[in-house]
Amino acid sequence: MKIFSSIIALLLCTTTVTAQNLYTKTTQVGLGSTGILDTYLSQEKFSDMGLTVLSTSEKQKREDSPWTTMREHEVNISMVSDRSGNRDETHFGYNFFYGRQYKWKMGRRLQLQAGGMLNTEIGAIYNTSNTNNPVNARLSMQLMPTGTAAYDITLWRRTLRLRYEAQLPLAGFMFSPNYGQSYYEMFSLGNYDHNVVATSFVNAPTWRQQLSAEYPVTRRLTLRIGYLGHYQQSHVNNLKTHIYNHRFMIGIVKNVKIIKL
Repeated sequence: MKIFSSIIALLLCTTTVTAQNLYTKTTQVGLGSTGILDTYLSQEKFSDMGLTVLSTSEKQKREDSPWTTMREHEVNISMVSDRSGNRDETHFGYNFFYGRQYKWKMGRRLQLQAGGMLNTEIGAIYNTSNTNNPVNARLSMQLMPTGTAAYDITLWRRTLRLRYEAQLPLAGFMFSPNYGQSYYEMFSLGNYDHNVVATSFVNAPTWRQQLSAEYPVTRRLTLRIGYLGHYQQSHVNNLKTHIYNHRFMIGIVKNVKIIKL
């Protein structure tokens, strides 16, 4: 009977280990400068402050698994003005990132990850001075290689983690009106004029990077501060667009282990 009980306990223990998932949830808020150019709306450049809310989740099926599944929700809101201060634009953008990364441990302190992410963007830019075409919609999807480097430093008997993450564009597509084409022509008259455009790092060189420092407050709660740079550019249909976001970020990281029996 004791042998039978021991075997059952061993099987339950094994099931627990193999079914253990590790979730890392990060929530951050950032404030910083925004620069916008959209030649469909205006030839002027606009700049001012903007706000970013970033939510990131990372999942591993078990702690020793080299694969990590990542999901990120990024919301950007900016209200900018031209150099004279007489005209304003408002930008709202939502980006959803989904991807996977493979992890390599280089010794005790250095950790490298590489993989790919799918970036889907939806948003709009509104020009308060335009009466004919005041809004330009933003819709795109890009496949982006991604890489992450993390280095651990011992500070005050705790582990401070320095982390750098970057994504670069590879290929995708975006919506864009053509030069001189109105939204009335597109949607009311149905006049298509190359409004879905294939993109790459040549005509849409988007770049996104994060530099952060993480310091544990409790066993499962970590403080993260850092910088987020999201630089979106495109030159399609004889129209130029860029949105440069620079943000100082602050947030918290939660590590949760879920055991499924």
